[in-house]
Amino acid sequence: MTSDGMGRMETGFEIFLSVAPGLETALRDEVAEASFASPRVVPGSGVAITGGWPEVWRANLVLRGAARVLVRVGAFRAMHLAQLDKRARKFDWAAVLRPDVPVRVEATCRKSRIYHDRAAAQRVERAIAETLGAPISPKAELRVMVRIEDDLCTISLDTSGEPLHRRGHKAAVGKAPMRETLAALFLRQCGFTGTEPVIDPMCGSGTFPIEAAEIAAHLPPGRDREFAFMQFAAFDAGAYADLRGAALATATTPDIVFHGYDRDAGAVQNARANAERAGVGALTAFEQQPIAELKRPDGPPGLVIVNPPYGARIGNKKLLYALHATLGQVLRERFSGWRVGIITSEGGLARATDLPFLPPGPPVAHGGLKVRLYQTGPLD
Repeated sequence: MTSDGMGRMETGFEIFLSVAPGLETALRDEVAEASFASPRVVPGSGVAITGGWPEVWRANLVLRGAARVLVRVGAFRAMHLAQLDKRARKFDWAAVLRPDVPVRVEATCRKSRIYHDRAAAQRVERAIAETLGAPISPKAELRVMVRIEDDLCTISLDTSGEPLHRRGHKAAVGKAPMRETLAALFLRQCGFTGTEPVIDPMCGSGTFPIEAAEIAAHLPPGRDREFAFMQFAAFDAGAYADLRGAALATATTPDIVFHGYDRDAGAVQNARANAERAGVGALTAFEQQPIAELKRPDGPPGLVIVNPPYGARIGNKKLLYALHATLGQVLRERFSGWRVGIITSEGGLARATDLPFLPPGPPVAHGGLKVRLYQTGPLD
């Protein structure tokens, strides 16, 4: 749904799927695989597609790697605040927002004659309040984003609300949890498609085994949560229920168990509880166990994927080299035919495993650090 300068809506709009920089290509591949039309990478920020509200709903519901789904609902030129005020009042807010639902406005200004972010946000807030009647609140869940760049004012809506890594299942987390959206894309980069076993020898709250189990079971990641778009003017609860039902109808029960191990009993307990809440308790197995006791399960080879401590926030980095060396030795000796993926901010720790890594992936922002995926082919 794009808009002309007067705010009149046409069919279809630009949908932007945000992702951590470094994972744009992996997200684009997921978007294409999910049959969204013509996904294109926006370097450093995400993937863009075009569609209507059903595509927005489906993107929030089924995409595992997107951090948020944003929609661009209009754009117009504004050279000064009075012009912004006038044109914001002509925008068709009733086509996208409801008069009974509070909203908040966030503005950014770059290379424009309008340079004061807060003043720009106030003009748009006033336009919404006085033309639509919607309450304005800094604590509102619905977010209107105004970007003024080179004097072009673009209006977008955050259709997700809570970040999409919050699937609604993980009530219990460890000290440095891997976000589900990142875990899904790292699994994809390792070639995981849901048809092979996965082991995480330092599983923490269980993100990798749970995510792998959901992928294998074809469970849509947003099945148990609500989204901001449910409060928009164009939301059709019946149509969304049908869409969700169709996505859930593809679920299967794979004949694979996804394993997680951790030396911390509390982490194992949390992981089991999270898996049960996610509905994949029967597909996962979590046990308290140190790295040295890790054994290859019966059956075909698969993927060992781990996000070990880096030393930056958890543990002493010097002591971690011995841990990584032990991990590498165990994998080389016991996991012939298996592939390995290690996510770390420390290349030296990855190399301490003495595993035959391919060239590392691009740096990815995670918890204030830059991490990379180090992966191998099948081990000899």
